[in-house]
Amino acid sequence: MWWGLLCALVAAVAYGVASVFQAVAARAVAAGDGGVDPRLLVRVFRQWRYVLGTGLDVLGFLAQLVALRVLPLFVVQAALAASLAVTAVAAMAIGTRLHAREWTAVVLVCAGLALLGASAQSEGSEPVGLAFHVGLLVATGVVGAVGMAAGRLRGTALGLVAGLEFALVALAGRIVSTSSVGAFFADPALYAVAVAGALGMLFYASALQRGGVTTATALMVVGETVLPSLIGVFALGDATRAGFGWVAVAGFAVAVAAALALARFGEVGS
Repeated sequence: MWWGLLCALVAAVAYGVASVFQAVAARAVAAGDGGVDPRLLVRVFRQWRYVLGTGLDVLGFLAQLVALRVLPLFVVQAALAASLAVTAVAAMAIGTRLHAREWTAVVLVCAGLALLGASAQSEGSEPVGLAFHVGLLVATGVVGAVGMAAGRLRGTALGLVAGLEFALVALAGRIVSTSSVGAFFADPALYAVAVAGALGMLFYASALQRGGVTTATALMVVGETVLPSLIGVFALGDATRAGFGWVAVAGFAVAVAAALALARFGEVGS
């Protein structure tokens, strides 16, 4: 189990540092006339900072997938929310100053993750039917359509949609079949991972351009942590060590709440 925790932390660090590069790149690119413009990803990928950030995202995603196979979703997703603490510290390299409130939040994130680590037990996902796998792919399309329809709204709405897409990435990554190469490529969950990941990146890049990014980032964190954590507990068999349920609840609440206090670091470089 310890290596699962290590992978979750590696993912948090990779995502957190990537956010600094991607936020700077996204704010340097001209916004579209309105709505969600898929060409935005083409424009941001012309920025070397965004390319570097995406490379770190790939590293973080691989580490996340490993963690998802052996840890409860509530532990992995809380660790990913903690990437905002990493972003806050990394932002000091480009001149951002952290105040006492923010340093306190960083410490609380670490404390919350420590409680989650102490409460977690090694997990293997309970079997789910093909309908669940297909359902995740359908949900990815539905959430994406909602995001496109809400594209002319402020970045707050797009931040929540991005968070829900990233939640679907986590759920699909947890259950995707690895029994054989054929089963892997035939699994609808694999394509849910790919499509939801791309849509999540698009919606969050759009949110970063639109103002109100602190709120958008906070809603993204809520979307990508709460939903998959609940589904993990009620549908996929996630549990804590015997007698450690309250420790897990406290750790999750502290880690996510402290991450929300650091949400403004979603707009580093603005």
